[in-house]
Amino acid sequence: MFAAIADSYDLNNRLHSLGLDQHWRRFAVTQAEVRAGDRILDVACGTGDLTQAFAATDAAEIVGLDFTREMLELARKKQLALPAGVAGRLRYVEGDAQRLPFEDRSFDVVSIAFGIRNVEDPRRALREFARVLRPGGRLVILEFDQPRNPLVRWFNSLYCRGIMPRTATWISGDKSGAYRYLPASVSTFLARETLLGALREEGFSHAKASPLSLGICVCYRAVRV
Repeated sequence: MFAAIADSYDLNNRLHSLGLDQHWRRFAVTQAEVRAGDRILDVACGTGDLTQAFAATDAAEIVGLDFTREMLELARKKQLALPAGVAGRLRYVEGDAQRLPFEDRSFDVVSIAFGIRNVEDPRRALREFARVLRPGGRLVILEFDQPRNPLVRWFNSLYCRGIMPRTATWISGDKSGAYRYLPASVSTFLARETLLGALREEGFSHAKASPLSLGICVCYRAVRV
């Protein structure tokens, strides 16, 4: 499904978030509190937007991992357009969030943007994130949510379930049903409090949720115990 929409993925993200998707990613980078020499793993990196946003920090290495080869191919093409000093700190790996191909305690930051709800077993992914993080390492999750304000929630539902699937499908020429699945998956994903509880149960402390853009998006941050 994600292979089918890869070529128009960035365009649809920009148009249908009104450019807010990049703002959300920049906020996620600040929440990671990256230090000089850190190693960062960006899971479900897609075309590499958040991975490249981390390249503006003093991290020593940023690894983007994704399950979809077509997404990674686009990420690598975008990498070629970066200055050599920036591109040299990025690398991309094909892999599964539930079975990360990395050693224990090998990263200082793990991030995942708009991907945790697409993982078959989110708790298993959280355990993997905890495994590859060093003690004191930071986990940052960006994910869509149901706005708490009833009026905002009504409008967001109308937009995401009625308008966006039609226009995004038209732009992408998609026949896989991706843009019907994606908004529907938001309403069936873990509630905000449930995800915070799961983080605490899977080896994280200081878990917090920061609502963005009237609660349309939430940035979660937690620290590896």
